[in-house]
Amino acid sequence: MSFPPEIRPTPSRFRNPIGKYKIHRGPACVHCGLCAELCPRGVHHRLGKKMLPPKDEFCVGPSCKKNDYYCISRCPQGALRMATNANLKAFTDYRWPADLLLSTWQQAETGKVPYADLEYRVGVTRGGFDRLRLRLPKERPRSSAEDEISTAVPLNRRRDERPQVLIGVPFYGGGMSFGSVSVNTMLSRARAAEAWNTFTCTGEGGYPEALKRHDNNMITQVATGLFGVREETIQRVRIVEFKYAQGAKPGLGGHLLGDKVTPAVAQMREAVAGSALFSPFPFHSVYSVEDHKKHVDWIKEVNPRCLVSVKVSTPTDVDMVAVGSFFAGAHIIHLDGSYGGTGAAPDIAKKNIAMPIEYAIPKVHRFLQEEGIRDQMTLIASGGVRTAYDIAKAIALGADAVVVGTSDLVALECIRCRNCESGRGCPRGIATTDPEISSLMEVDWGAQRIINLYGAWREQLVVLLRAFGMKSIRELVGRTDCLAHLDYHRGELEDDDIKPFLKGGNGKSA
Repeated sequence: MSFPPEIRPTPSRFRNPIGKYKIHRGPACVHCGLCAELCPRGVHHRLGKKMLPPKDEFCVGPSCKKNDYYCISRCPQGALRMATNANLKAFTDYRWPADLLLSTWQQAETGKVPYADLEYRVGVTRGGFDRLRLRLPKERPRSSAEDEISTAVPLNRRRDERPQVLIGVPFYGGGMSFGSVSVNTMLSRARAAEAWNTFTCTGEGGYPEALKRHDNNMITQVATGLFGVREETIQRVRIVEFKYAQGAKPGLGGHLLGDKVTPAVAQMREAVAGSALFSPFPFHSVYSVEDHKKHVDWIKEVNPRCLVSVKVSTPTDVDMVAVGSFFAGAHIIHLDGSYGGTGAAPDIAKKNIAMPIEYAIPKVHRFLQEEGIRDQMTLIASGGVRTAYDIAKAIALGADAVVVGTSDLVALECIRCRNCESGRGCPRGIATTDPEISSLMEVDWGAQRIINLYGAWREQLVVLLRAFGMKSIRELVGRTDCLAHLDYHRGELEDDDIKPFLKGGNGKSA
């Protein structure tokens, strides 16, 4: 498979996609078809002598007023008007507000930065990554558009006998188990990971046979419940991840309610259909670094060619945990912050327990440097990474790469309804175990949507690196001078909107 993979337009699978703006055609319309001739976005269409309902999702909004083809002002009858889509009031998630959902859908459809008047960089939480800004230089370094910018990241930095693993982009997919999401969702993520030469993770629900053809791009997880963990599945993959804790629910372990434990899920997890499954916390065989080393040695013995990742949440002593994992022999320390998790994670844990990831990353990065082992440990961060800008900010804070999860689901047109814990509660067939609802999403469609999203992210990262005068994503690691915090920064900040520097100009769809 060629790299980078082909970006192909992949429209919404639903009849009436959601757009930010609504175009209303009044009774004064005489169906002259002028708007259809003028609009380059395909908002208006004429069939015979009759105008069809506008395709609102393609409307770029008020920014179109400056164009001579602006349909509202050019309509000879004054029959057209524009308004913000009232349906967007239903999206009340501050981390994933309407603009961020819509912009992610557009990137998944086109592989480009959104061309509409959408905020595609930050949410509206007034905290976390939303409070950080990239500090782009006022004068952009001179560089040719053909200059090669590397987004590759090595995952084995211990210089041991284990294989060298290089991912093509500075992110990979986080653990979503069979049970929490459908097999179609897992396959879509796996195909996208293979296309971009990166990874995705099985989560703690076992290793479905359908994923076997993607073994080279899968991470299998060994969590406290040991659901579906077998020597055969450990031997399949190039990375095995111990999940000691999850940022969305630290101190609780995983849980899967009985409604989602179908016969297929129960067989995979060696459990009883319809019975809720709860992972213990913690591993009751690990209470010291020595015990932890026995775990790591066990995996290395079972699979001599794999790397070992350790996923932990972010307690106040997470820096000590990271050093302990290094001396236990792990290759990757994966910090999972408090902003992550699906709609099934309890708010009381997700919002109140773990350390925010933007505090944990520099804390661990600095401590590993002070211990003289930073160049031997791969630091991966997750927990609320939604955009290319979040990826860049996490790396500038000190991470080598990030793990994404919810963004993949949003690319598949998740609407963040927070019914992930229910077997038939996902209306879009993503976070479900019901075979009928799962069939709403085809794997080919889903894989291409995620491939497109990753392509849009990589393009943005390349432009950001070029703006910083860097040739590799590795140069951005720990560069906190490239960041500004809105609570403390005094002075003007350059606008970090890079649309004018992207292919197609202003992020327009090709």
